[in-house]
Amino acid sequence: MPVPPEMTALLTSRNIVASYLPIGGEADPALIAAACAAHGATLCLPHIVSKTGALRFLAWSHDDALHDGPLGLRQPPDGARALAPDIVLTPLLGFDRYGNRLGQGAGHYDRAFADAPDALRLGIAWSVQEVDDLPVDAWDMPLHGIITENGWINPEIMR
Repeated sequence: MPVPPEMTALLTSRNIVASYLPIGGEADPALIAAACAAHGATLCLPHIVSKTGALRFLAWSHDDALHDGPLGLRQPPDGARALAPDIVLTPLLGFDRYGNRLGQGAGHYDRAFADAPDALRLGIAWSVQEVDDLPVDAWDMPLHGIITENGWINPEIMR
């Protein structure tokens, strides 16, 4: 996934950026995470212990060992330092131009967004995952931006 200039403009050396390792056909944010690290940002990855448990973001760098977690995740070990991200790169199953997202359905990111409402929420997806309109529940928090292989989508201008 290429790094759009809009993303680069957001980065500072003080950022904590939550990335993820893709599962199945999810869009891979590796180039974006590498660009964040090159700007001096601290990276973290999601960590869960069960399908219904909380999602935490634990410190991670490319040289750190990962462990198998539930739901097919590769994640940092339990003892890694928990971080509060400024930017959350979020895997998507689907999205619309209003910033609504469809995830895996377990609610991990919904709960993480509620716990960190000031974090910048950026969806990472393939352009073919875009739909005209997604249903929205009361707990859904829209994305601030979406990055596809075709570039940056700014939901704010669609509202």
